[in-house]
Amino acid sequence: MMAAALILSIFQLLPEVLADGEGESVYVIPVENTVERGLAAFLERTTTEAMENGADHIIFEVNTPGGRVDAASEIAELFQDLDVPNTAFVTSQALSAGSYIALNTDQIYMKPQATMGASGVINSDGTAADKKAQSAWISSMVAAAEAGGRDPVYARAMADPDVDLPEYGAGKGAFLTLGPNDAVEVGYAEGVVEDRTELLNELNLSDATIVEESPTAAENLARFLTDPVVIPILLSIASLGLVVELYSPGFGIPGIMGLLALVLFFYGHIVAGLAGYEAIILLILGIGLVIAELFLPGGIAGIAGIVAIVASLMLSSADMGHMAMSIGIALIVTNVISVILFKTMGLERGFFRHIILNDSTSTEKGYVSQANRLELIGLEGTTITPLRPAGTAEFDDERLDVVSEGGFIGPSSRVKIVKTEGTRIVVRQMKTNHDKEEVE
Repeated sequence: MMAAALILSIFQLLPEVLADGEGESVYVIPVENTVERGLAAFLERTTTEAMENGADHIIFEVNTPGGRVDAASEIAELFQDLDVPNTAFVTSQALSAGSYIALNTDQIYMKPQATMGASGVINSDGTAADKKAQSAWISSMVAAAEAGGRDPVYARAMADPDVDLPEYGAGKGAFLTLGPNDAVEVGYAEGVVEDRTELLNELNLSDATIVEESPTAAENLARFLTDPVVIPILLSIASLGLVVELYSPGFGIPGIMGLLALVLFFYGHIVAGLAGYEAIILLILGIGLVIAELFLPGGIAGIAGIVAIVASLMLSSADMGHMAMSIGIALIVTNVISVILFKTMGLERGFFRHIILNDSTSTEKGYVSQANRLELIGLEGTTITPLRPAGTAEFDDERLDVVSEGGFIGPSSRVKIVKTEGTRIVVRQMKTNHDKEEVE
């Protein structure tokens, strides 16, 4: 009996001994700033590392204003496939796509000043998305809430302004944003904690080994370079720099800036897992064909080169619509600047000077289109045919095509050459007076 009581007491004390998580490992992964594909790539790397290293729990520290729907969907799918218990700790805000990400974790804790919600879907230009996109997003929010055992009406209210919840400050026409106390009340948060230490106490992991993950320098750069606002800026700098270089002698700062912007664009998209080497090959091929077009007739090489460059950009994008818009912005900026450069600098400078013929064949440089026979001026002769006003006359046994200075001159009339202009020879009729010829 005493042995049984001892064993029973040991089992009763065991949860208390292990409640602090001693010997367990907790990975803390930040979900911060704009939600984009760079963040998705970072979270895929860190969660994979956590699982491979035998993590017992993952805490996602969320502080984001939202971002791209496609990136949020990728992150949500990643969280849904996790075999490790996980918690979203909203340290400041989990808005828009951030709330959707938080809803796909096992449980949610919030700081006292944190907020979650305001998840209406908008286009990249700030306007409301079409009804089809809104309906799909609302369904995703509802499904995430239901999968976590939460009342879906609040998730719907976060994404649909037509849901009327005035008791939570979200009357009809407004998106729902929950503070920590309201989130606990409606079952969207398990608790409110001041900091990570208190959260670990709530999770019975206060003595666990903490592994803090953070983005590498390359991942931080990739996240910046794949930001939806940065992409059209990079493409504009790239196209504008290369065009300006064509108007500038030598290879200088504009060309370097253009190439650097292009390199940064593809570097960011490769690190973020958006672009592969096939996109780089297409880009190099396209640039080569465009350069070849400067020396080949027909235009086929140039058109093929432009198509290859656009295809390489499209292959590097997760959102064809946004990439098309970014390319359009870059083309507009480049065209406007090109017109200004053409009017102010012309095409005589820079690379164009090698492919544009600038020399002219002028008389001042010794070029003449026809011999100008000035030695004929003053010669006298006789018309062979009538001049009406053009015809033929003979001068020192040489027949010449001539034009009369005035009107009609009959055949066998005496004429005198008064002007030569290339092949045009002008004659004037002579009259006989007292057997003496004098010029009229």
